[in-house]
Amino acid sequence: MAAGVAAAVPPKPVFFQTSLQLSGSCSQFLGGFSMKLNIDAKSGSRRRDMAVASASASTGGEGRFYFNFTGFPFPLGPFLNRRTIRTEVRLVLLRIEGLFQAVKDRIWLFEQEQALGFSSVSTNIRMTVIKLKSGGLWIHAPIAPTKECIQLLEELNAPIEYIVLPTFAYEHKIFVGPFSRKFPRAQIWVAPRQWSWPLNLPLEFFGIFRARALRDEDESTPWTDEIEQKVLSSPEVGIGPYVEVAFYHRSSRTLLVTDAVIFVPRQPPSSISKDSLLKSAKNGLAVKLLSKGREIPDEPVVDNKVNRQKGWERMVLQILFLGPSNLLEPTASFSQMSEKLIVSPIVKTLVFSKVPEKVRDWVDRIATDWPFRRIIPAHFAAPVNAGRSDFLAAFAFLDELLGVRFGKPSLSLIFASIMGKAASYFPPDDMKTLSSLDQFLVSVGVVKKTVSGRKK
Repeated sequence: MAAGVAAAVPPKPVFFQTSLQLSGSCSQFLGGFSMKLNIDAKSGSRRRDMAVASASASTGGEGRFYFNFTGFPFPLGPFLNRRTIRTEVRLVLLRIEGLFQAVKDRIWLFEQEQALGFSSVSTNIRMTVIKLKSGGLWIHAPIAPTKECIQLLEELNAPIEYIVLPTFAYEHKIFVGPFSRKFPRAQIWVAPRQWSWPLNLPLEFFGIFRARALRDEDESTPWTDEIEQKVLSSPEVGIGPYVEVAFYHRSSRTLLVTDAVIFVPRQPPSSISKDSLLKSAKNGLAVKLLSKGREIPDEPVVDNKVNRQKGWERMVLQILFLGPSNLLEPTASFSQMSEKLIVSPIVKTLVFSKVPEKVRDWVDRIATDWPFRRIIPAHFAAPVNAGRSDFLAAFAFLDELLGVRFGKPSLSLIFASIMGKAASYFPPDDMKTLSSLDQFLVSVGVVKKTVSGRKK
């Protein structure tokens, strides 16, 4: 989540949402099914739609070497070894009569561990691969092209047609050049207004050549009949614009985002190593600094389920809040942040709250135009069985900043109220460090103070 720190009109869909909502809470069950009853527009038969992740695949440990010590101010680890896990996303149609129809060989998720510098903080970084009607592959947010990663990709037996960089963020940009050199015939498409800091270097410096710019709702892109796009580009945020391109895969009704929303799973992703989890479970410097004078036991960390879970919970809180209130006992805060579709506190505070009108427009266009049933972010859990109401509820904080428009509550606030997911899910004590950082960045000019449409 380092990015947080620093299309054509679709035809009538095969399914139209929705004649009956059976369960609101089930719609976010990861890897399970979204209990939304649908009517088949062609046959009239009723059926439920669900997304499941099939068994993962890896090469068993070979071909994971990848040398990387670049990245300012903190290089992105692991520095020498990156495991890749490939998971197939299968869309299962369950007819009311009890018949199943599985749709496979269409979407795959490739994940690696991503560590922040020399710290004990890691999360997963995800590349999404979609097979187009042409038989070629469309790559979203490439990851490190290790021998293992390339082998897992080649096992799909399809040519790489397009490589897409959906953001300006370094953690995704750094892999596009090396990845594209493995597939020189593929077209490279990048989010507009690319920049870097402290030096604003051209894309060629990152090994990205002959790249084409993604444009908002561009009907001329070669995949427009299957995948649509909407660009969020906001120059007012700070030293550089925040840029993210959302995509909608029409046939699977899947929304792809980079950092806009996340779903923190209860258990750590399998791509994060046991050693990283246990390192995070140790009462190190970060725990001592955030313990406010309390005595911290210096005990050896035994490899067991409890300590691995503690390590994961600590990682999540540091990623989301930078300086959470209590790393010694992280479970209470972790429970408030996990198992729901949210906007990361860092992205909310340092980016989206600065330009609520632009974000609101982008979110509304996504929710209005795209009847998605699942979301695939570039970090944490995926696929997330979530629809437009879940997405709008995650952005309800925008209305608190903008005020009630036209004298009426927005759809976001309505959904947030009904589903119990108002923006107050961020624990206030955990937000203190992030709020102080926000004030500091404003004072030194890194983040803008003036916010369009924000309450004074």
